[in-house]
Amino acid sequence: MGLYGVLGMGGAAGLVSMLEGCYRAPGTARDQLIFFSEEKELQFGLQAYREVLRQARLSENAEINEMVQRVGQRIAKAANKSEYQWEFAVIDEDKTVNAFCLPGGKVAVFTGILKVTKDDAGLATVVGHEVAHALQRHGVERMSRSIIDQIVQLGAIGAAASSRSAGGAVQGLLGAYGVNVSLPFNRKQESEADYIGLRLMAEAGYDPREAVPFWERMSGCPRQMIGKVCFRSQQSIPEFLSTHPSDITRINQIEAWLPEALQRYHGPGGGVQPTPAPYRPLIGPMPQSS
Repeated sequence: MGLYGVLGMGGAAGLVSMLEGCYRAPGTARDQLIFFSEEKELQFGLQAYREVLRQARLSENAEINEMVQRVGQRIAKAANKSEYQWEFAVIDEDKTVNAFCLPGGKVAVFTGILKVTKDDAGLATVVGHEVAHALQRHGVERMSRSIIDQIVQLGAIGAAASSRSAGGAVQGLLGAYGVNVSLPFNRKQESEADYIGLRLMAEAGYDPREAVPFWERMSGCPRQMIGKVCFRSQQSIPEFLSTHPSDITRINQIEAWLPEALQRYHGPGGGVQPTPAPYRPLIGPMPQSS
């Protein structure tokens, strides 16, 4: 039964049975409020992914598909999430500058973002960022926050909600992970995904320093011009960048995190460990940029 069915049948009492509680974000130790079990989240992710792929036009370009698989599998190995059944799809939409990762490692990359990624390192920046959203459970965290809002409005929505089915939860997950909506994540979640994504790409063997020129390309102007004489109109912001932090804040944060990420990178100019360390939770909170 979906969230809206629960609201209709049992109101606040029904919601209590769904509550899981408070968590610590696995990569940053940030407090999270999540009302869904990871098992249920993975079920939603698989169902939502299948729904997206049924409606999408998948790319038949062998070279592009091979690149996405190559980069994706390396990021997946760094993620070290054995319970995930990783899948990577390329959706043939040149006007859509976006990508997403649903729970369970269900990744889709739109061809429109490939003109910005340019190469494997740029793509690793994107895939690492999106995989980080799934690892940190940002979608169900957002859905859980929305439950709080709905409880407040319970009296107004209860009657209308009673006719909704499990599809409501799936659609909620799609929206929470940025599929077909413009505002999927908040500032903290976006920064957290940048931070974890940087670590993932480094551990996967991609130079994390390449994240900076990628975000410069996404901003549409050189770093020294961002926010000064070079502005991106609100209407032209790609879906992938539809939330804060701002371009210059994002780049400044990434540069502050680079020394740590470079210790996890084993290519030219990287750390000294002989093999990449697997993704694992931090003991303390995510470092803040100055």
